Amino acid sequence: MSVTAPGASARPKGAGTPPPRSAPERRRALGLDRDAWFLLLPALLPILLLSAGPLLYGISLAFTDAQSGRTAVTKFTGVANFADLRLDSLFWDSFKIGLVWAVSVTALQFLLALGLAVLLNQNLRFRWLARTLALVPWAMPEVVVGVMWRLVYNQDAGILNATLRDLHLISENVDWLAGVSLALPAVIVVGVWAGMPQTTVVLLAGLQNVPLELHEAAALDGASVWRRFRAVTWPALKPVVLAITALNFIWNFNSFGLVYVLTGGGPGGQTRLPMLFAYEEAFRYGQFGYAAAMGLVMVAVIAVLLAVFLRNRLKEDEQ
Repeated sequence: MSVTAPGASARPKGAGTPPPRSAPERRRALGLDRDAWFLLLPALLPILLLSAGPLLYGISLAFTDAQSGRTAVTKFTGVANFADLRLDSLFWDSFKIGLVWAVSVTALQFLLALGLAVLLNQNLRFRWLARTLALVPWAMPEVVVGVMWRLVYNQDAGILNATLRDLHLISENVDWLAGVSLALPAVIVVGVWAGMPQTTVVLLAGLQNVPLELHEAAALDGASVWRRFRAVTWPALKPVVLAITALNFIWNFNSFGLVYVLTGGGPGGQTRLPMLFAYEEAFRYGQFGYAAAMGLVMVAVIAVLLAVFLRNRLKEDEQ
């Protein structure tokens, strides 16, 4: 027997069941209204034409013998390009150089940017000016950065050699970009300098989202600065670190313009990144199909490496 509370009317049967909707109402409820698709078209068309279309075309080229300046019809060759690529030692050497470059630049960018972000997060005088100056390398095009650092590294008139001579650290000029053992470290320094601002901005935004009350409570408990960073700041910063590290690795591995302007891949291929190698195959030797196969292999390998990296980091966060 049901009991109705005083002053309350009995609930009519079926009152909790919503009335049936018509088909147009269901489509609108699911966001599938025809007008909504028309509103999305201006955003979808550039993506399809400028991103998805060239990507699919590049993938299809990897399975053909496409070359420049040929009058013959391009033929489908299956996995022949990949079979040739498997035995191409020059490509795999460039791939190793690309991994060294990407890992080194990404790690150094993160460490230096983290220190700079922590510093810029403090209540210092002229902090606004320091934050503005920290963004200057990010605002410069890669070509300008490359030309500027070529002048810095210049063997005869570069400011680096002049400074080292004045400090009596070297006795004769050093050719930084032409030395077999010096070219890659010199280019890595430029890559770190050019890419550090964006990492600093992201980490600074993450630091500003850490609640100040947690730091104050930890300080009252007697925790040191390092202890507060490990217990309060770092756990809150982990998601930001994961995202910016993965993105930086992708950007750095796909670098082209900076290294191209600085060394062109030399000396002796010591700074020939995979993107430079694929560029030369496509536009210097005209092997479009072979270069497309290189690009597809690079995408696949980097996707696997990132998947393993992200999986391990997410497991660490869950523990």
